[in-house]
Amino acid sequence: MGGEEARADAEGRAATGRGSRRADLRSLRVAIVYILLAVAAYQVSGWLFHHIRDFLGMLFLAWLASVTIEPVVDRLERTGMRRGLGTGLVLFGTIVFAIGFIAIFGALLAEQLAQLLGALPDALTRVTDWANRKFGTDFATGKDLINITPETVRDLAEKYTPGVLGVVSTLVGVIFQAATVLLFVFYMSAQGPQLRRTISSWFPAREQKVIASVWEISVDKAGGYVVSRVILAAFSAVATGIFFLIIGVPYWLPLAIWTGVVSQFIPTLGTYLAIGLPAVIAAAAQPLDAVWVILFGTAYQQIENYILHPRITSRTVSIHPAVAFGSVIVGASLFGAIGALVSVPVVAVIQAIVETYGHRYELVQEVDGGPDRAAGSDDDDGNRDGE
Repeated sequence: MGGEEARADAEGRAATGRGSRRADLRSLRVAIVYILLAVAAYQVSGWLFHHIRDFLGMLFLAWLASVTIEPVVDRLERTGMRRGLGTGLVLFGTIVFAIGFIAIFGALLAEQLAQLLGALPDALTRVTDWANRKFGTDFATGKDLINITPETVRDLAEKYTPGVLGVVSTLVGVIFQAATVLLFVFYMSAQGPQLRRTISSWFPAREQKVIASVWEISVDKAGGYVVSRVILAAFSAVATGIFFLIIGVPYWLPLAIWTGVVSQFIPTLGTYLAIGLPAVIAAAAQPLDAVWVILFGTAYQQIENYILHPRITSRTVSIHPAVAFGSVIVGASLFGAIGALVSVPVVAVIQAIVETYGHRYELVQEVDGGPDRAAGSDDDDGNRDGE
């Protein structure tokens, strides 16, 4: 009797072991399938992102433009104008302004820009030679530094300038991309409220309030950031252009536009890059003019920081310079120039959402006071104990 029970018990344990092994094998097969599916999804996602990256960049740019014109469209809608008509009117006015600017300054800008590119190697050479003579240094000359000569420019132009067919195809591509962006801008702005209602209808009431709040934050912060930067860039370009024209800096128009755009849309380093190029060009023509350019740039930066910037950007979110600079690098690596342009507004929206829905806690004394205060507190406790 005891032998039969032992044999039955052994057979039961063997059956349990076989069942456990089969379960382990099934779990292993399921895990392998999930891993293969995850790898396949990763590969497909990477392939898909690589092929639609340009399209996603245009969507981001269209979204940024739509939230930028949103306040103007809302104001026109409140006056009784249909939203689609108001959006079309704003876009038409923007296009007319761009065409008018090109008609007035286009020829002068193209001429001065071509002359600037041709004179840049010689200007760098003269500035470097002057610095070597003045300070006894042995820096490489500008031509050696950037390895560009008139002959090199001509060879590069002959090598990379496309023929008639290439110019036509490039022009058609640019027009198609611009039309695509404008089309998405129009629909994102004209049908923005309808799009928000459609998205909200897929969620319960509590989440609908969150969607409405996030939508308003995105429009307010991203649109406000872009508008403020455009206004500051316009102020900077106009003031710089007038000053350059007065003191006689060559190529004043492209240098003024360079200063306005770079100083506002490149975080942290933009201020120095913006005034560095005009200073080099001015120094090549007249070294004293470079001093005036640097003094003007420094003075204008103070005026912008303490007068213009607080008034214009009072409603926009403040972003740490390191975060802004890092976001530009990440955006440029993902979507190129468009990514660099839209990265800071996107980060502004994310930061505003985190500040709205995030929760901050009171710091403990060890964190708030730092080592010195913590040590001082310990000494005080010791003194009190001694007493």
